[in-house]
Amino acid sequence: MEVLKVSAKSVPNSVAGAIAGVIREKGAVEVQAVGAGASNQAVKAVAIARGYLAPSGVDLVCVPAFANVVIDGEDRTAIKLIVEPR
Repeated sequence: MEVLKVSAKSVPNSVAGAIAGVIREKGAVEVQAVGAGASNQAVKAVAIARGYLAPSGVDLVCVPAFANVVIDGEDRTAIKLIVEPR
């Protein structure tokens, strides 16, 4: 499954476009975010992506989970959102 990494500075509309593109090509995508700001941008992007895909009859669902990631040699806990069609 393709992984999209979101930061607090990510533009939700751009991330939403990437989510929609991966959903159309591969059927599912994992969105990872570390921190409150990044998680906020990721959730906004999923909501926007739902709007992008709804006219073509695709209804997205999002399953939240935790993931352990290494950033600069340090273990961090990320929120991962598994996004797939209903």
